[in-house]
Amino acid sequence: MSKVEKLISPWVKEAFPHLDWLPQVLSICSGVLLLVIIYYVARCLVLPGFEKLTVYISPHRLGQLKPLFSKLNRRLAGFICSVVFVSSFRYFYLPGDEGEVFYRSIGQIIAIIYSGFIFSSVISIAGAAYNQLSFAKEVPILGIIQVAKLITFIVTSILIISVLIDESPAYILSGFGALAAVLLLVFKDTILGFVASIQIAANRLVKDGDWIQFDQYGADGEIEELGLNTVKVRNWDKTITTVPTYALISQSFKNWRGMQESGGRRIKRAIHLDLNSIRLIDSDFLETLKSNEFITQVLSNEELNNAKAQSNVKLFRAYAEEYLRQHEALNHNLTLMVRELAPSAEGLPVELYCFSADKRWIPYEHLQADIMDHLLASLTMFGLRPYQHVTGQLTG
Repeated sequence: MSKVEKLISPWVKEAFPHLDWLPQVLSICSGVLLLVIIYYVARCLVLPGFEKLTVYISPHRLGQLKPLFSKLNRRLAGFICSVVFVSSFRYFYLPGDEGEVFYRSIGQIIAIIYSGFIFSSVISIAGAAYNQLSFAKEVPILGIIQVAKLITFIVTSILIISVLIDESPAYILSGFGALAAVLLLVFKDTILGFVASIQIAANRLVKDGDWIQFDQYGADGEIEELGLNTVKVRNWDKTITTVPTYALISQSFKNWRGMQESGGRRIKRAIHLDLNSIRLIDSDFLETLKSNEFITQVLSNEELNNAKAQSNVKLFRAYAEEYLRQHEALNHNLTLMVRELAPSAEGLPVELYCFSADKRWIPYEHLQADIMDHLLASLTMFGLRPYQHVTGQLTG
């Protein structure tokens, strides 16, 4: 018989002599009611303090951290209730040696579980606060946070087992030596991911939002989440590819951050000219060129006069380069040139090399297409033809 039951038993039996079980039920109910009251009182007292602390540290982050503080508040209230339960179960619940061991073990296990949850919440709050810093994207710590939570889970599990078997945690740890090889095998990816996360953060290889291209895994898009074991990449077709974190340091991939942080995005395209259309410029052809308003808008009379006895390819290169220099959508502070590559069986490649000022994908593709369309259409003005393989289609 519990102490509360002994205290109320005479009055209850006097009032209800036929209900022998009533004192026991009232004792248990009073214990449960006490825990419920303590839980809600703790929640009402602790949470406002957390909110005041958040407002004091950084007022504009209250909305982002409030859900995490609310979860921590609930877990703290649960931990306080578990401690009260361990301290007071003799007063409200069934006595006896077996019952005492049972209630104490249950209370200790619940307290250990809540302790693990509290530590996990603290880690989450620390990570959320860190992510608000200006350099957080440059040095992501999601992998480290996940490792800390994993260690918390392992320690909590060891403590629970030690309570269940009534042995010291050191006794359990002493038996881990034989399981070391198995643990290394089970947590191989976690260990590799943890080491990779440290190297990625230290060397700043990638960060959230980076555009990476990892052909081996079919990844071509922006990093959404840099985790302990996997990196989530949202491809441009809106699919998601997961890449092992350790692959970012063990294999080669392309990071487009340098392009995004630079002054422009490179355009590198080649026009293949038919070798049979290359010729020298004579006086008649030069007069034809001077009468073309599209050419005179780009090239001056002096440039055209100097082109006599030169090849139409050279004049086309001068026209293309001057056209690019006058284009407002290009970044003229970066390399800009039109050059010839080595002739091949597919004609003479004339390559355009320049940078667009707008690095966004759609405007970049439109600009690149507009430039190529204009220069391909301009070939006939210089007596040039683009090279293309002969097909089996007949033309009438």
